[in-house]
Amino acid sequence: MKVVILSGGLGTRLRPYTLFVPKPMLPLAEKPLLQYIIEWLNENGLKDIVISVGYLRKSIEDYFLDGRDLNVKIDYVRLTNPLGTAGQLKEVEPHLDSRFICLYGDSFYNFNLKDAISFHTKKNSLATIVLKNYKTSLKYGFLETDSSGAIKSWREKPEFEGLINIGCFIMEPEFLNYIPKNKMYGMDLAFQNAIDAKEKVFGYVTDGEFIDIGDMESYDEANKFFTGKLGKIL
Repeated sequence: MKVVILSGGLGTRLRPYTLFVPKPMLPLAEKPLLQYIIEWLNENGLKDIVISVGYLRKSIEDYFLDGRDLNVKIDYVRLTNPLGTAGQLKEVEPHLDSRFICLYGDSFYNFNLKDAISFHTKKNSLATIVLKNYKTSLKYGFLETDSSGAIKSWREKPEFEGLINIGCFIMEPEFLNYIPKNKMYGMDLAFQNAIDAKEKVFGYVTDGEFIDIGDMESYDEANKFFTGKLGKIL
């Protein structure tokens, strides 16, 4: 089964770090994020990888080459314009003729991918989104007023909980029919198209590890997590 890693984004929320280094190549402890992803895929028996690259692509291509040093096979699809997550995936279509995995290249994953694939197979799903329970609270009090402006309620730093998309998908190639060519397109729009067409789309909930490095705060937290694993450096 092939794996597509979407790594062509500009990483604007992580500037200035990403002015010279693409987001998937940002270091976490002793190696770049993308290497953790590839090693995790290898541990799950997935060795045939296609990476979509665009912004600062040579940093990725020169580091991983054909993947041989990591015991995988890597091909590259070069993007000429920003296309969004689904738009990037559409560019990889010529490489995909059977079931495949799609991952965002800016997150760390550690869960049993084989179980997720088995779930997808049993459900006969067109596309399965891997989900995770997430809990957060607002930084501020949340107040409600009536039409006159009178305060009706005050909830101090309310907490919200629900399922989030962690950027890992199991897909049949027919899913790509719901993505237009050569157009900026988000993965949410592609999935909504499939849902509106009454396709079988399921969510697989994992309790495994997921770390997103989409912005400065989350990147700093991820670095602390991985540096902590290295132990005390004298």
